[in-house]
Amino acid sequence: MEVIKMTDLLKAKLLSESDYVEAAKALGCEVAAIKAVAEVESAGNGFILDTVAQTPVPKILFERHIFRRQIVAAGKDPMKIPSDICQAKRGGYLGGFAEHTRLAKATEYGRTEALNSASWGKFQIMGFNYELCGYKTLQAFINDMYANEGGHLRAFVGFIKSNPNLLRAIRTKNWAAFALGYNGKAYKENNYDVKMENSYKRHAKIK
Repeated sequence: MEVIKMTDLLKAKLLSESDYVEAAKALGCEVAAIKAVAEVESAGNGFILDTVAQTPVPKILFERHIFRRQIVAAGKDPMKIPSDICQAKRGGYLGGFAEHTRLAKATEYGRTEALNSASWGKFQIMGFNYELCGYKTLQAFINDMYANEGGHLRAFVGFIKSNPNLLRAIRTKNWAAFALGYNGKAYKENNYDVKMENSYKRHAKIK
């Protein structure tokens, strides 16, 4: 019986160059622009390894401040939930597979609210944006996040198409406008616009 290496399992999930080309055609932008977003949002990797099951899982970041909003909107009491996963202040990140552990803990208090409160995959799209990405249900979105990076790219294309400002920004490489629309008003704290511009130049081979 052939033993499948973990690297092979991960490789089977990844995008091909032709995937990028098709997505760029759909958005009317450059391949380098899409690669720049992926590189900055997730270091270019849409999957990590589940350290327990030793299988690929989508890269996520659980946002405790978003979870609190979701919990309140659902009519639940946030004070009954541990503050490390539910509070008004962002943060508490552990990184890597530990973010899945945080998410699993949050699902005990509300599965839908928890899944909505994580950013998913290669392009780190928030779960609550699933409809803007073109999905009828949150579960359909989550299924695509676990399937492969093709699902991540499909969600990204749908999300960008749903927002004229983002579509215009990625076409014109206006990275400040793109970062504002994609990452929010605090984008400058992490220099998202500068990082995306520099990444774009590398992928476009502009000196």
